[in-house]
Amino acid sequence: MIKIYKDWNFPDTQYVREATEKRQIVLHHTVSGDSVNGDMSWWLHTTERVATAYVISREGHLHRCFDDKYWAYHLGLTTHHFAKFGLNYRKLDPHAIGIELDSWGALVQHTDGKFYPVTRKDGKVVPNLKCKAVPNIYEYCSNQKYRGFQYYERYTTAQLATLKDLLRHLMDTHHISPNYKSDIWNVTARALTGSEGIFAHASYRQDKSDVHPQVELDNMLKAL
Repeated sequence: MIKIYKDWNFPDTQYVREATEKRQIVLHHTVSGDSVNGDMSWWLHTTERVATAYVISREGHLHRCFDDKYWAYHLGLTTHHFAKFGLNYRKLDPHAIGIELDSWGALVQHTDGKFYPVTRKDGKVVPNLKCKAVPNIYEYCSNQKYRGFQYYERYTTAQLATLKDLLRHLMDTHHISPNYKSDIWNVTARALTGSEGIFAHASYRQDKSDVHPQVELDNMLKAL
């Protein structure tokens, strides 16, 4: 059994109350600050029914937005995401359970030596100095940047422990095999064809860097 820290019980207008067969589990990160409350407030004030079933805080607390037998939009897929592989558009959201890890994601180092969340302006990447510096840094080699970035916020030990328990629960409940392959860190036809398994948002879209292949996360997924 998984332990739900808080059940948000989203209103029906914020997700699609349609029970569907689940074939995929998709990992995201929020690109947001220290509190899950901000993520929930944002989703609850939009009308697009964009959300994931679960959010895991940096402390490892599991938040549920709605029952995972239902679905919401979280992949943001359009026809051009499929074109590279010669595939027709497929509506994958109903069959994919989304999980968010609370995290700033990609970071850049400012001249003060500290690391700040990324803001894109006019095609340039600059630190968002309106946000606090992020102390929990995961660094990639300069010649092995992930999606163009060398630095990311590190997913915490508590987050990954909760994620592992949640993944095992979802795999058992929905009879999903993890089918781990290292191609999940790049756009892969396996994800876009709706193949069974655990994927990253980056498995579907080149413009996404969630989740990043932090070694502890990668090792956990391999071991499932």
